[in-house]
Amino acid sequence: MARIDDYRQAKNLAVERLKELSVAELGKTAGYKADDNRLKIPFLNRVFWVGFPQGDFVDSDEPEKEIPLQEQVLILHYLTGVGRAKNSGRWVAYREIPGAGFYWDPFVKRAVNPFKNTFGDKPDLFAKTAGLLGGKKIDAGDSAFEFAMFPKIPLQIILHAGDDEFDAEASFLFDQSAGDILSPEDLAWLAGMLVYRLMALSVRV
Repeated sequence: MARIDDYRQAKNLAVERLKELSVAELGKTAGYKADDNRLKIPFLNRVFWVGFPQGDFVDSDEPEKEIPLQEQVLILHYLTGVGRAKNSGRWVAYREIPGAGFYWDPFVKRAVNPFKNTFGDKPDLFAKTAGLLGGKKIDAGDSAFEFAMFPKIPLQIILHAGDDEFDAEASFLFDQSAGDILSPEDLAWLAGMLVYRLMALSVRV
């Protein structure tokens, strides 16, 4: 319960900060379509309408479907942090993000290991599943894709598949500016959310 209470408090704080901005200005800055007092926010394989000033989330296809509080907080943190940030065009590993060293172990547990356990020796499965989340194929490793997690936070996953001789390796790369928008903890959660959505979809292909 304490963790849920933390998320609720984090959401309330983010919503208060966003009250200082108009929805139109916020949409333009963050890269989302504004409609009256709402923003249309695609996230993974769902689309949310987020209403302001309350910060209410509604699934555009299934209005009654629950939206995890953690996802709501992450989206609101992106909106509060995006400011005038621009992609640098330079890709960095998670460890290179300032302050990320403290969250390295959780990052590996939430994202890297689950990804390798599911896709490590299945690059074709990763490719098929990545397509379901709009992944853009890039030329690297045995299978690699770039995901537009947020308009200004792309994330690349590069898989070097394992075999009888070598274990699988996976690289998660962020634009260098990602740490200016989200905290290292948020970025670890973001990568984990992507991986677990990929894992859930992999059973369908």
